[in-house]
Amino acid sequence: MGPQDQGCKLQTTLYKRNWCDSGDNNRSCLRNINFQEKEREYLSVPESLDYLPSHSKIYKKWLQGQSYRLDWDRWLVMGLIGIVVGIMGFLIHQIIDYLIQLKWELVENYIQKNNFHMTWICIFGIGLLMIIVSSGLVVFFCPAGAPSGLPEVIGFLNGASIPHVFNIRTFLGTFGSCVLAVASGLFCGPEGPMIHLGAVIGYGLSQFEPKILGINPLSFTRFWNTADKRNFVTAGAGAGIASVFHAPVGGLLFTLEEVASFWDIKLAWQTFFCCLMAAFTTDLLSSSFSGFVYRGQFGFFKAEKRILFWVKNLLDMSILAFIPAIFIGVLGGLLGALFVFLNIKINKFRMWFFKRIPKTSLRRVTKLLETVLVLVLTLTATVYLPYFFHCTPVKNLPTFDLPSKLQNTSQVRWQASQYNCPPATLQNGTDFNQTFNEAAALLAENGMRGITYLFRRGTHNEFGYASLFTALVFYFLLSCLTAGSAVASGLVIPMLYTGALFGRIIGLILVSTFGVRTDESGAWIDPGLFAAVGAASFFSGVSRLTISLTVIMVELTNDVQSLLLIMLAVMLAKMVGDWFNTSLYSSLLKLKCIPYLDAEPFVGHRKNWLNLELFAARDVMKRHVRVLRLKENVAFLAQLLADTNHSGFPVVCKSKADQTEVFLGTITRLELCMLLENEDIFEMDSEENSEPCSLLSYQKIRAEKLHDQQRLAIMLDCYSTDPLYQQLFINLEPYINKSAMSIQAHFSLQRSYIIFRSLGLRHLTVVDLQNQVVGIITRKDLISFQLEEKLGLQESLQQPHSDDELLD
Repeated sequence: MGPQDQGCKLQTTLYKRNWCDSGDNNRSCLRNINFQEKEREYLSVPESLDYLPSHSKIYKKWLQGQSYRLDWDRWLVMGLIGIVVGIMGFLIHQIIDYLIQLKWELVENYIQKNNFHMTWICIFGIGLLMIIVSSGLVVFFCPAGAPSGLPEVIGFLNGASIPHVFNIRTFLGTFGSCVLAVASGLFCGPEGPMIHLGAVIGYGLSQFEPKILGINPLSFTRFWNTADKRNFVTAGAGAGIASVFHAPVGGLLFTLEEVASFWDIKLAWQTFFCCLMAAFTTDLLSSSFSGFVYRGQFGFFKAEKRILFWVKNLLDMSILAFIPAIFIGVLGGLLGALFVFLNIKINKFRMWFFKRIPKTSLRRVTKLLETVLVLVLTLTATVYLPYFFHCTPVKNLPTFDLPSKLQNTSQVRWQASQYNCPPATLQNGTDFNQTFNEAAALLAENGMRGITYLFRRGTHNEFGYASLFTALVFYFLLSCLTAGSAVASGLVIPMLYTGALFGRIIGLILVSTFGVRTDESGAWIDPGLFAAVGAASFFSGVSRLTISLTVIMVELTNDVQSLLLIMLAVMLAKMVGDWFNTSLYSSLLKLKCIPYLDAEPFVGHRKNWLNLELFAARDVMKRHVRVLRLKENVAFLAQLLADTNHSGFPVVCKSKADQTEVFLGTITRLELCMLLENEDIFEMDSEENSEPCSLLSYQKIRAEKLHDQQRLAIMLDCYSTDPLYQQLFINLEPYINKSAMSIQAHFSLQRSYIIFRSLGLRHLTVVDLQNQVVGIITRKDLISFQLEEKLGLQESLQQPHSDDELLD
């Protein structure tokens, strides 16, 4: 079952606060929900991962045997990740461009003859074939790849364990689905899937063990731990952004601001190197290949190829330009918040609708048919809307500039933006009389090329109000509908496109008011300038990115002159958007029920924010914790694992027979399973202080997952029923994590949250003043919904504990 199906199953539990009224009505709604059903549903929420390895006796013994080594192999892996991601980014761009160009060339004759019905039939037939394969890959082959995989990557880097996100099936399915979805004509881009694919490459290369003729030429086994795994996934995600946007610094800052939850300066340098290699590889291959045809000049980086939305003519700024920039920033925040609201509502309805379909096969077919419906709407708008627009003469639009050396118009390559306009004709022997269709340039062309048109300077009158408003409405609505459908797709290009459209409309209003100004003081009144500001504004209004977005926009356009305008619009868009809702990525994390811990907890009750410093750890901890002793019976352990779903257990001991048992450390469920699979360590002696007869190595204990669940179930059943194992014991002392964190019951809840998230903990044991275990805190106890429910009830029944009460 993929993440979308899990989110559908858990939506009632995690989002009941959205369906209930505030205040007393909300509390009564909470009481009406079946508690046992809620607990059962929570068991399917992905567990968290430890950030640091278990600090046990066998770990320290293994560590002593490891010689000191430099980090050259870590840098090597980072470089390999960057190169592979760069190659993949080049392939994605080339395949998409080739398929789009081929698709429009096949219907060129129908368009020129104004036969739009045949045009629609051919375009839809080609797109239908692409979308069936694209959606089929996601629905039937790799459900973890829909729609972009970015929320899953963010959740994984935050500490959540999400299955099937980084396997080879997900990689292949996401790659194929992304390429075909963008080429089919849907209003989407490859950016989100590219981040996911980069993360998969980072995960796979760091955990891969190459074998050539039975020999391991490179051994990266020391990276087989959760901390290093997260670092390589972080670098791979940043390399994905660097490759798809040719923006290495933006990729680094994007991972810092949005993707990674754990960061340090060493990881920053390594991610920077990985992003550098990814962008360099993509640029190197793109310098000489276009449509998989070698064009020469290998290694010569042209600005128009290196910079995605290259702005050739920079404009001098005036302080008056900040006035429309402020308006664009506010408008971008409002439209961004509206986009997030509509998209989440649509996705909730999707989940509700698909949940009502009982049969899995029928549900999958319905998801596929939904993408076909979205394609029909998109292609209908793409093919028929340009028919209602006249042809505009090409004046200053650089993309349509033709070489003066061409002596025959047949040498001119037909473009979709020309649509039904007459072919170019020669005038005076060298000048071409060429026209283009405004709506076709905005709707039929590739999204990246359309953004380039909108960003161009000196093209004041190339696009009118009608074409801009029409493209804005359809792009906003259809991209909102596309996001979340059963294809691997990204939203960055639609966000930039939508923002560029309304930004250019603002610029066109200024031109209509003040006229076309070419003098030095009025040259800033240019629709292309405000299109770039609008793109950054809407992008920020949806994603709530600030620093990384500003850098990415500069790297995308090379327009350092408008840096201050972009910064102002981005800041205002984020502030306005935050008044209404959270970012799209945060909303999708909640919608998919990924237990994400924000940097700062925000818990509300009755429309008021609760101060977590007024509450204690025991207000949210789970009580009646199952604890283990240093020596435990094999049958007891087997029965415990069979009867519970806990991912870890506190271990207690007592130094003297007459003393109470105190907290010593923790041991995970996986480690217990690995111990039970090795009967060599079973002992007859039940004394806790006796030495173990044999020890397992750290390599056997540090497994990431169990490969055979069925075999484990049979083994546990055998151990718990066979009388022989009633007399056998396991000495847990060498395997427990003796550096496990613990806090006292009266410890501040705010600081407990910070400790849990900052250290990347999996369990936080709660003890009393005598160091006896009284509870345990897991990731599920700290997610916003759980805190709101528990602390809201605590707030309603009584005031927060005083210090004297907590010490009782």
